[in-house]
Amino acid sequence: MTGRPDTGPDSAGPGSAVTESVTESGTVIESDWRPVLSRSVVLRHDRVRDTDLLVLPERVVVLRGSAGSVLRLCDGANDVGTIVATLTERHPGAPVADDVPLFLGRLRAEGWLK
Repeated sequence: MTGRPDTGPDSAGPGSAVTESVTESGTVIESDWRPVLSRSVVLRHDRVRDTDLLVLPERVVVLRGSAGSVLRLCDGANDVGTIVATLTERHPGAPVADDVPLFLGRLRAEGWLK
């Protein structure tokens, strides 16, 4: 185990509402999930290309748009609800509440987030 506190549905306190989003692949993303990069994944900024990268064993993924700023919030301390709220403040009018859980779900399905 990672030593992180239990963030499953049973850990929600009285009166807490755990909401869920379902990705296109059917993966359920709980708003109280605290995403963090998997051990073998490193987020780097390439200064020459001015772009963010995910460095994996034997593979590099070039991130587009605001993907790097989303992943910088995935530190194991912020839950999905907090990440969405933070990004909504930074990008008013953007479809953050719809897009971010889907994006995180895709990365979780790839094994890049846990």
